[in-house]
Amino acid sequence: MNAIVIDRQAAIDEPTLPTLEQLTHWVGCVFAHHPDDERKELTIRFVDEQESQALNRDYRGKDKPTNVLSFPFENPPGMTLPLLGDLIICHTVVLNEADEQQKPLAHHYAHMVVHGTLHLMGYDHIEDQEAEEMEQLERTLLAELEIPDPYHVV
Repeated sequence: MNAIVIDRQAAIDEPTLPTLEQLTHWVGCVFAHHPDDERKELTIRFVDEQESQALNRDYRGKDKPTNVLSFPFENPPGMTLPLLGDLIICHTVVLNEADEQQKPLAHHYAHMVVHGTLHLMGYDHIEDQEAEEMEQLERTLLAELEIPDPYHVV
């Protein structure tokens, strides 16, 4: 089994960003449920609202910042690289959502990392059936991390 390699990038100066150890733990939980996936290298970049908004606008047609963007890596024809892709996480959006949802910031970050990593692995939530499958897997993974159901409304 290949080791998980995370390129942690902080484009902002913020002391409450998750550590490399936290990111590796959260991503590792996802890979524990996907032992056959050999793509164990990814970048997790923490950005400000301007960078998030520009990427969301340019790649998704939505002109506003968002919590997490997932950019899966596509291997060139004839090559197999262990790259899973990139996650772009907007700290301000995640911080505001955690506050609005009355969740610990670390719990919401874990959810965003798990959610984004599942997107990199090909999960989606466009169709209802896909959404239910993805959300249930997120609940399972977060429970293993001792984090309450992120979809449970209090």
